[in-house]
Amino acid sequence: MKHNLTAIPRVKTITKDDFLNLYFKPQKPVVIEHAITDWPAYTKWNLDYIKDIAGDITVPLYDDRPVDYKDGFNQAHAEMKMSDYVDLLQREPTKYRIFLWNILKEVPQLQKDFSYPDFGLRLMKTLPMLFFGGTDSHTFMHYDIDLANIFHFHFNGKKECILFDQKQTKYLYKVPHALITREDIDFNNPDLEKWPALKKAKGWVCQLNHGDVLYMPEGYWHYMRYITPGFSMSLRAIARNPKNLGKAIYNIVIMRHFDNLMRRLKGQKWIDYKNEKAITNTKSLDE
Repeated sequence: MKHNLTAIPRVKTITKDDFLNLYFKPQKPVVIEHAITDWPAYTKWNLDYIKDIAGDITVPLYDDRPVDYKDGFNQAHAEMKMSDYVDLLQREPTKYRIFLWNILKEVPQLQKDFSYPDFGLRLMKTLPMLFFGGTDSHTFMHYDIDLANIFHFHFNGKKECILFDQKQTKYLYKVPHALITREDIDFNNPDLEKWPALKKAKGWVCQLNHGDVLYMPEGYWHYMRYITPGFSMSLRAIARNPKNLGKAIYNIVIMRHFDNLMRRLKGQKWIDYKNEKAITNTKSLDE
């Protein structure tokens, strides 16, 4: 699988015009290494700082258990005080992650530590989200419900990111009526005997270090694995491609509610049916 992954290009800095022409317009990913060296966050943001500033806040935690029909959309698996969670991250590997943690709402003063960079896209000011993970914890391969253009800023340690564009969806064992692939595929080391269509998927890979910014184009599938404990912040800009915008509206207005309704009506049978369809849909394309 790793042989089908191209290293995401890395640049130290980039002009707005070059970003728009070389990466945004052709919808290609890029890592910018020195885009935020002037942010206070670049020197201040690490796990100890987060513990100091937000230690008393109770945070929702997620692990990599399979989706259960009883879980609501993005329902947390556990919760703990941020100070205890940081201690856990620093002490031992843990599957518990935080995702979509709205820092403006939870810790408004963190907003003073960063500014909205001008890459030529209008960033949504209300939605800076933080994501935390421990050594070797990972997300499922997924794409975001709004198919946004995402700028992913990494802090504290290292993280690996594997990306695929939407054209690769047919090889990825996508679960229907969902934003994820089969959860039992280990994208870090996939079993290509069991998941043969993955051999045809062409993707991208990078490692993010403290202060790196990854641009993920609209609707890109992404799998994130924390090599060390760390956290990232995402800023997003609305999808510009009309097809992606249409898909985003469909996901938010129809797909999400239909899936929740079917979970309530059919329970685990619905989840099992979708997982089976992920295989048969991919196989029929493979033949």
